[in-house]
Amino acid sequence: MNLSKQIKQFRKRDNMSQEQLAEKIYVSRQTISNWENERSYPDIHNLLMMSVLFNVSLDDLVKGDVKIMKEEIQKSTFFRWTYLMMALMVIVPISVVLGLYFFGNYGLVIPLVLFILLMFSALKVEKIKKVQNLKTYRQIVDFLEGKPVSKVKPNKKDKLLKIGLVLTSALIGFVFMYLVMSIVGV
Repeated sequence: MNLSKQIKQFRKRDNMSQEQLAEKIYVSRQTISNWENERSYPDIHNLLMMSVLFNVSLDDLVKGDVKIMKEEIQKSTFFRWTYLMMALMVIVPISVVLGLYFFGNYGLVIPLVLFILLMFSALKVEKIKKVQNLKTYRQIVDFLEGKPVSKVKPNKKDKLLKIGLVLTSALIGFVFMYLVMSIVGV
């Protein structure tokens, strides 16, 4: 992150040791060291104190880190919606069988609601992919690992892989539903 470099740069510019900076903002020298070595991140109170002490705007102090934080938030959101989507892909077929078994035709309301939630989560994942311009699985992996996203364009292999994954997940869903139906006896 840039903040660690910025703190070190402004501290050296003002001819301050880590200990002197720590005394002025009421933290330990170890805390300053942790900030500069990216082991921890200062809270907003300490950021404001340093911006006043170094006589720079808060924006100049955290330059670049805002973009990194936004990407981290998008990554966690991407994970959350992806996990929900994957869980629902397993739960929906099971809920169809169990809903029919226990509630008859009215039992289809539960899987319908779950399916709508599944589609909503898939749309959220696709929206993040569009915002980040992620088109291939390699780009998604790079994004999730925090690496620069490669500029690879999707090719026939990627399209075939996507089709294969969709068909495989559909087949697994039907097999799963068949197994549950045979166990329940519907």
